[in-house]
Amino acid sequence: MVRAMLIQVLNGVVYGGLLYLLAVGLVLIFGLREIVNFAHGALFMLGSYIGFSIAAIFDFWLGLAGAIVAMTLVGLCLDAGVLRPLRKHDHMVTVLVTFGILLVLETFATAVWGKAFRSMQPPELLSGTVELFGEPFPVYRLFVIAVSLCVAGGLTVWLRHSRIGLYVRASSVDPTTTGILGVDTDRLSLLVVGLGTGLAGMSGVIAAPLMALSPTMGNFILIESFIVVVVGGLGSFSGAFIAALLIGQIHNMGAVYLPWASTLLPFLLMVCVLIWRPTGIAGGKG
Repeated sequence: MVRAMLIQVLNGVVYGGLLYLLAVGLVLIFGLREIVNFAHGALFMLGSYIGFSIAAIFDFWLGLAGAIVAMTLVGLCLDAGVLRPLRKHDHMVTVLVTFGILLVLETFATAVWGKAFRSMQPPELLSGTVELFGEPFPVYRLFVIAVSLCVAGGLTVWLRHSRIGLYVRASSVDPTTTGILGVDTDRLSLLVVGLGTGLAGMSGVIAAPLMALSPTMGNFILIESFIVVVVGGLGSFSGAFIAALLIGQIHNMGAVYLPWASTLLPFLLMVCVLIWRPTGIAGGKG
């Protein structure tokens, strides 16, 4: 019983790691552009399909690299062509536009890859299982945990110990003053949105061996990613990491022990956090 519980906790960490990889891109874009990007789930989906297509010809690793590069380029175009022109408009306009982009990308994916579910195999290097707590556990799931920890650590070092990271943190607090001090906030935004969409593409490819690929695959995980951002604190990277791990546990334990309420539990957590601490767990501390 205890061994099974520990395995479920580890599975919750895996799902929390995937949520973090997707949610951190939302945090990056919101922090600089103050935009709730409803197209983020579609970017996750598009990254999955691009990685799937490249991996079918070459291998998983080239698929992962190709998806990151492709989605970064998509992010650069998205910022220059959509987000920057809309920055002076009402937030609702941007929400509607990004939701429209989501629909366009889903239609595009349906036209190119069809509606049928597709699956992607993990690389041979990461196939198989290892014994943990006396139970077999997939090696690929440990890889997901390792990637999420590396991304979290890399972003922390970049944001706290580099000049560009300092500019990003300053711009997310007060972009006007940061611009007055000589920082090119438009170029900085281009970098951040490209990084955010690149992470969405990476999370899509990494998630592909664990879930079925479909044009609407990003919708459900996007909802939980928004919950991660709200619970962690808008614009908070550390809060997003804590919230992702917490929601990963709630999602997994709920699916195993309370399947009738599993989809409701993350929303209940969000409601409780907003009542107890409206600014989120980290309260925008970064």
